[in-house]
Amino acid sequence: MVSPLLADLFESHRAHLISVAYRLTGSVGDAEDAVQESWLRMAGAHQSEIEDLRAWLTTVVSRICLDHLRSAAVRRETYVGQWLPEPIVTGQARTDDPLEVVVRNQDNRMAAMVVLDALTPQQRVALVLHDSLAVPFDEIADILGVSPDAARQLAVRARKTVARTPPPVTDDAHDEAVQRFLAALATGDIAAVAATLHPDVNFIADAGGTARTALNVVEGAEKVARLAVGLWRKQLEEPALEIGFAAVNGQSGLVLTDPNSPFGRAVRVLAFSVRDGLVCAAYDFANVAKLSGARLRT
Repeated sequence: MVSPLLADLFESHRAHLISVAYRLTGSVGDAEDAVQESWLRMAGAHQSEIEDLRAWLTTVVSRICLDHLRSAAVRRETYVGQWLPEPIVTGQARTDDPLEVVVRNQDNRMAAMVVLDALTPQQRVALVLHDSLAVPFDEIADILGVSPDAARQLAVRARKTVARTPPPVTDDAHDEAVQRFLAALATGDIAAVAATLHPDVNFIADAGGTARTALNVVEGAEKVARLAVGLWRKQLEEPALEIGFAAVNGQSGLVLTDPNSPFGRAVRVLAFSVRDGLVCAAYDFANVAKLSGARLRT
């Protein structure tokens, strides 16, 4: 049986564990499941086995997430269209929800999460644990079932991939670029929209075959502008849905909600990445099944 003191200590680490699990899996549901499973394992362990609770829980959560990653890899093989990490959507008012704490960390911005999704499960675990949490390679090797040298090489290869991540920008710079894009979008002028986009912009949609959007990645300012204007016009034809601003992984994005559902359930989310003052990526989350991380409050 877990003592009240140990239970309180676990709660003090919950936000940290959710952050670790979310970076490892890219899934809000899997992250929360992993943390809950770590609680159950802690409850079944002898307290004498736990010298450092935070480190012990981090290791346990990492092992559980590795299993989730392998299962996700199987699901992706039959997934329709592109696969994006699940967004964390929060309202304007701050709360004590661990997810809101998670997205205050720049490592959890959407661009960084998308690049992590390009890694193998082992690379992802090695990189996140070593570079973000300073876990020694011998401990990572034990989690992965490889040698310390192999774990080190996994992290090296992962770093080469994540080097493609656009450098983070300030929230003000992000907001300004997104607002210019949306203002141009409202005019319906394709040239004006294209002018707010980075030449190397790409549009990635995750619908799982459940909604109309681009099936493949769309690249280039003009192509993305044409697509964005077309989708915007179609959306305006659906008055039942409300369009509003929200924080998506900590930075401004758009959320479409169904006002007739309890608490205005999110049905679509748009996130953006910014580089050189221009929108360099747009992420269209159109699969409602992957919006469990939308925690909107008024």
